[in-house]
Amino acid sequence: MDTFTCLIVDDEPIARGIIASFCAHIPVLRIVGQCENAFEAKAILAEMPVDLLFLDIDMPELDGLSFLRTLDKKPQVIFTTAYREFAVDAFDLAACDYLLKPIPLSRFMVAVDKAITTLGKAAGNRNNKPPTSYVTNSDEYLFVKSDGKLFRIVKSEFLFAEAISKQVKITSETGVLLVTIPLNGLEQKLTGAGLVRIHRSFLINASKIDFIEGNRVYIRGNPIPIGEYYKEAFMKQIGA
Repeated sequence: MDTFTCLIVDDEPIARGIIASFCAHIPVLRIVGQCENAFEAKAILAEMPVDLLFLDIDMPELDGLSFLRTLDKKPQVIFTTAYREFAVDAFDLAACDYLLKPIPLSRFMVAVDKAITTLGKAAGNRNNKPPTSYVTNSDEYLFVKSDGKLFRIVKSEFLFAEAISKQVKITSETGVLLVTIPLNGLEQKLTGAGLVRIHRSFLINASKIDFIEGNRVYIRGNPIPIGEYYKEAFMKQIGA
């Protein structure tokens, strides 16, 4: 998996902390520094170019827009500000996105997804492979990408997932999502959620099983096949 470096520039410590905590949900991001003004950021960038810049606008002495104009080689930039009126100027400077404080985590992740897509394409061009899809997770939930958006799935609400061609259909208590991540990748991210692989194309949440009949389990009325290769281990796992 490719990783991308990022720098946080904001004169407010609380704002820097929030962005840093959000970044912790995204395993492909690596924070290399947090700066309280543009001059600190300028010094870091002179020594170590970064992939992504989280940049406040209203800062003392040198504002974020003016600072960005001083950079010869610009990274991907996501502006984080409390002011709507600078959006046009920001996008004139080729900003990746423009986030208004207070920033919801879901909106933050959509912005980062845009940046990662652009960065991933560049990395893919360099090593002749496509950008890596990613899923962000915590102990209680994970975010998955579907139809250009990031959706949160609470792990305890996960029911089952089915691999369909190059996509995975995830069924939870709140609905169905079609995502473009490998089933194996989803399995790794759902560790600890009572997950059981019962077929090469199916993952289930064992705690959601209604009953088992023959070579099928039933979850919320949905029959799910048990693969012969997985059956013995599955039965041992549930103590049957």
